[in-house]
Amino acid sequence: MLTTLNTAYTDTRAADLAWALGREPLPALATLEVELANAALQLRLLGASHQVLLEEEWGTCSETVACIPGSRTPLPLGVAKRVGDWEYEFAAHVELLTPDAFADRARELLALVGDHPHGLVGVFPGSPHAFTALLAQTNEGQVHWRTWHAYPQEGRLVATRTRVGACAEASALTPSGACAG
Repeated sequence: MLTTLNTAYTDTRAADLAWALGREPLPALATLEVELANAALQLRLLGASHQVLLEEEWGTCSETVACIPGSRTPLPLGVAKRVGDWEYEFAAHVELLTPDAFADRARELLALVGDHPHGLVGVFPGSPHAFTALLAQTNEGQVHWRTWHAYPQEGRLVATRTRVGACAEASALTPSGACAG
């Protein structure tokens, strides 16, 4: 789903993005409800980037990548956590592109994600290449999502990928049901 966001472009530098796990839902400018296997996702576009809320039989997960006032947790290159009965992996990469390459990549992503049934793209006013995009899928019983945050004025495209799933095997569970570590 492709939408034009009715807001000012607030996170104007890639370096201003921060990452947070477990935040409460923040006000969203656009949302997409997605059902994947046994998981319910809410893809949320914020004025300051994105939030994904996930509910599955083994628990819930909330990921926020945005300009978060007062946050001191910069966007990490990678995170791997076990929380209760689930595993969470996050990775981020920043691409620095020439203006022409940026425009080409932006058009490619807007078409790919905007036409996907599990994709949500919000274009910010002022530039057709200022956008945040989210795309969700499942693979081997795990939920995956990718995001792209475009900063055309800098020529930077921030890409993230996340994987969330139950612990690998029931045999890896301790008697309490928590992942063995």
